[in-house]
Amino acid sequence: MTHDNQNTAQASTNTPSSQLDDNWTNDALDLSQGYAMQTIAIRAGQHRSDEGEHNDPIYTTSSYVYQSAADAAAHFNGSKTGNVYSRHTNPTVRTFERRLAALESGERAVATASGMGAILTMCLAYLKQGDHIVAAKQLFGSSVGLFNNLMGKFGVSVTYVDCFDNQAWEQAVQSNTRLLFCETPSNPLGQIADMKAISEIAHAHGALFVVDNCFATPAIQRPLEFGADIVIHSATKYIDGQGRVLGGALVGSEELMQQAFVVVRSGGISMSPFNAWVFIKGLETLNLRMQAHCDNANKIAEFLVNHPNVEKVHFSGLPSHPMHELAKQQHHRKNCYGAIMGFEVKAVGSHTPQSAAWHVIDSTQMVSITNNLGDAKTTVTHPATTTHFRISAQARAEAGVTDALIRLSVGLEEVDDIIKDLARGLDSLS
Repeated sequence: MTHDNQNTAQASTNTPSSQLDDNWTNDALDLSQGYAMQTIAIRAGQHRSDEGEHNDPIYTTSSYVYQSAADAAAHFNGSKTGNVYSRHTNPTVRTFERRLAALESGERAVATASGMGAILTMCLAYLKQGDHIVAAKQLFGSSVGLFNNLMGKFGVSVTYVDCFDNQAWEQAVQSNTRLLFCETPSNPLGQIADMKAISEIAHAHGALFVVDNCFATPAIQRPLEFGADIVIHSATKYIDGQGRVLGGALVGSEELMQQAFVVVRSGGISMSPFNAWVFIKGLETLNLRMQAHCDNANKIAEFLVNHPNVEKVHFSGLPSHPMHELAKQQHHRKNCYGAIMGFEVKAVGSHTPQSAAWHVIDSTQMVSITNNLGDAKTTVTHPATTTHFRISAQARAEAGVTDALIRLSVGLEEVDDIIKDLARGLDSLS
């Protein structure tokens, strides 16, 4: 969907039969003018108050005042659309939602308290007892835990397939399959799924196709344009970009997002106004930051692939990567493949695979040892003992999470300094 079409879709959904409060209709940016992504990231979705503020305000309020008892009743019975309670809607959160939807070429976004909150909202909105999910094996460990433990408890089953195996996706679909879910690029190996092919499989069987776009962000790819029905974000990562706050979002059609909104409203999986304001500020620089992240990542991948103590580098930006060409097709930004990569170190000398990986991690002096990613600061972690330790050893092996694997989230420091820090441990392996 183009941004022109996006504006048309928004216009149609912003004129329901109920009366609208003014602050729900006046947008500071007319998307029909075909503005570029950077302009949209800075200006879309803002609704200026009578104060005429230039910056986006933070509406730290839990409730809202009505003009009369009849006005309150109209808001509650739906004959007038406006703010009722900040668990439902908040002006700052709404600005973030509208800006993110515009960037993803979606009709609407629904914000949540965290990225996992967005995935839980997805499950509660579109699944019921007896339904089936087909999901990629290459997922964040908490996503696997949510599907297996929580949704399994409520009678939802899941089949896992390799994200890059289109035939496996097709074969895994059952008569009760309602949703196909993947990350692309994936966590922590950066594998690439063929979104167009998987979307066709999902739609042929009447299922939804959902893509976690956390690693690429709309600055690099827009899954809705490849047939995805819903895009999931952990805004905690690159959308914030500085590791400050938690948040998540779903983006898609007005109809699907209304179902998600009902879950957030009733379940209280709501984003706070302050966090939404931080994410709004993050979106303003997302386009620029992702270019810088990717430039650094490309150079570091080349360093790692040529280091004698590195067994393998998992990064789709390398021409040797089996999905390099597909990544080029799906990423609208040239030479940008994200900034998350995995690399496996050699078990040199007396080292086991795990002790070799830990040696490299522990030898860093500047890089942060933390499980977060998408930060301006470069971060490193050992997935097998952190982000994926709660899933079984077999599941880790099937996902390619070996004891030798290190996940690197490349930040915005001077790239030579990052390389020097990684080289401390790699050079001293013996």
